[in-house]
Amino acid sequence: MIDNHINYIEFKANNLEAVKVFYNKCFNWEFTDYGPTYIAFSESGVAGGFEKSDSKIINGVLVVLYHKDLDLVKTNVIQNGGEISKDIFSFPGGRRFQFLDPAGNELAVWSDK
Repeated sequence: MIDNHINYIEFKANNLEAVKVFYNKCFNWEFTDYGPTYIAFSESGVAGGFEKSDSKIINGVLVVLYHKDLDLVKTNVIQNGGEISKDIFSFPGGRRFQFLDPAGNELAVWSDK
């Protein structure tokens, strides 16, 4: 993995089963279930997943960057006008945080370190 590159794209979905069927039948994507609220996909050209959401989906895409040093990147985001929207948390396989850029776009940075 390369620091600062887009590494993962995360979508929101109200119905994970319907999303799996749609993308599998239309585009031959493969899926891995990670419990009742998350599925990951492969065979799309970039790794990604769908997070279950009961809310109305307005902007359902979360672009996820990779960096081995989350603390360094978090500091850089804050020092350069970004706002942390979700502080560093752990998940199976690593840790990540989410931030808003100066235009209000939300992105995430993750690390397996």
